[in-house]
Amino acid sequence: MTEKITTDILIVGGGVGGTTAAIQAARSGIKTVLVSEYSWLAGMLTAAGVAAPDGNELLSLQTGLWGAFLKALRAEHQAGLDNSWVSMFSYNPAVGAKIFARWVQELPNLQWIPNKIPLEVFQKENKITAVRFSDLIVEAKITLDGTELGDLIALAEIPLRWGWELQTEFDEPSAPRSFNELTNEYPVQAPTWVFILQDYGKSEKAKEITSYDRNFSGTWTDYGAEKFLNYGRLPDNLFMINWPQSGNDYGANLGRLIASSEQRKEFLEAAYCHSLNFASYIQSELGRRYGLAENIFPHQESAFALHPYYRESRRIKGIETITENDILPVKNGTVARLPNQTGIISAIAVGNYANDHHYPGIDFTLQPKSFRWGGRWTGTAFTIPYGAIIPDAIDGLLVCEKNISVSHIANGSTRLQPVVMNIGQAAGMAAALCLKLNCQPRNLDVRTLQEALLSDRLAPAAIIPLYDLLPEHPDWLYWQKYYLDNPDRYPQDGNCLCEQIPHLKSTGSYFQGYFQLRGDRQYAIDLTKPREFYPRVWDLVTLHPKVNQQLSNCQDGSLIALIARYNHSGGWLVVEELIEN
Repeated sequence: MTEKITTDILIVGGGVGGTTAAIQAARSGIKTVLVSEYSWLAGMLTAAGVAAPDGNELLSLQTGLWGAFLKALRAEHQAGLDNSWVSMFSYNPAVGAKIFARWVQELPNLQWIPNKIPLEVFQKENKITAVRFSDLIVEAKITLDGTELGDLIALAEIPLRWGWELQTEFDEPSAPRSFNELTNEYPVQAPTWVFILQDYGKSEKAKEITSYDRNFSGTWTDYGAEKFLNYGRLPDNLFMINWPQSGNDYGANLGRLIASSEQRKEFLEAAYCHSLNFASYIQSELGRRYGLAENIFPHQESAFALHPYYRESRRIKGIETITENDILPVKNGTVARLPNQTGIISAIAVGNYANDHHYPGIDFTLQPKSFRWGGRWTGTAFTIPYGAIIPDAIDGLLVCEKNISVSHIANGSTRLQPVVMNIGQAAGMAAALCLKLNCQPRNLDVRTLQEALLSDRLAPAAIIPLYDLLPEHPDWLYWQKYYLDNPDRYPQDGNCLCEQIPHLKSTGSYFQGYFQLRGDRQYAIDLTKPREFYPRVWDLVTLHPKVNQQLSNCQDGSLIALIARYNHSGGWLVVEELIEN
């Protein structure tokens, strides 16, 4: 018997974007139903095991539900999140899943239905009206596609993109001029089936990992075994294995992912076996001190993520399309241009990740979009326009995952976990406003959406990227609105030159030593206190704009004192405060 549910908003897919969209819509007071394929919410951040997220790491970009998630993680992980060198934040994925489940369960107007996939989409007068699952039909006024691979837009036969665009289509500098061997072999970026290893100790022997193929020779030759493991180090002697260098990226016959359910299943089995083989290779090389972790994910193979980490999806043809030119820095600047629709800034979410593409065995060169900030590389900040989440051809639908209207090239920056969280929050808020104002998403005034995101009671989200503007700053809302009203004055270096405030709560330890200038905005310290701290020389990095400014003014060889957190995997101190003499 098929059950029927009627709701205001339906989100299909419990990935990062779908989960945050559901939370925001329900927090906005709208009756919401979230139907997920898996028993964990938040996709890439939890169920896919990518518990070392990239991008939006600067304190100024830790806003909205992304910032709230980081605060919740720090509360759960008392030892902190400074564990790996690939990310400024790493955590146990089970802890992340618990946080999202708690947020959902706190909302009485949000119904979560796990373990179901969409089978059919109903339309009436060019508008999505309902979605059918195996034993359930959900009718809704607004539906959101939050699936990992854009399954809903495919079922609805909405015009979409899959794969590469040539340079002639969007004039992207990194796009190919013609289809070639690379574009034919890898129509989209390769997924990775992440797994979690554990260090059981020198005197212990983990359970042997058996496989049929261990052909991963040289996978960490340029790094060494310790640095390889520390790439994705998590708390409690755990390691996230999401290794791109001849590792567990898997991209054989990627078209199977969207061909049929049987062919997708075939791809998934092959991707899982590839990762199992990689786990076996690691153990064979490093010894049985290392083995598959236990009790991480909620299924029998509990060291392996519930599903692969998908880097690319089907993508809608939307009202606005994000291309590489929209994420690259403006001339002589360190921010991308603001999206402008007939004189109105259409931005609804921010990101800053460097463009990164994964094709196993191939080094694909992209136009650079990074610069040095706070002693480390960070990505050029960019924004997501509202029109990128609205299909051009149908009403009653928004998208909120990697399925936005974006080119294949630009997807390498927009696909990252924090920016997808921001997209999901914006989509959830947009859907809620459409219900309140009785309009379709394409008719919603974007400024109304921007104002709602900026002034959200629980998780206000930035619209304009400003490197030196902390979300705690008393003038934060003023400067956000100022550049929405005066986009021609948006600074090319992303700094509004507001008066800097100190870190509100330092969690690090006291260090003293001699400052070393190692190059252009590269810093280190030769420690004198505490004397027992080893090693003695550490790189210095910061996520705080005031400290970034102070470090840039330090004299080589000067004696400095600071409050910082240390990260042994990265070999750096994360400076929270620089104590001025």
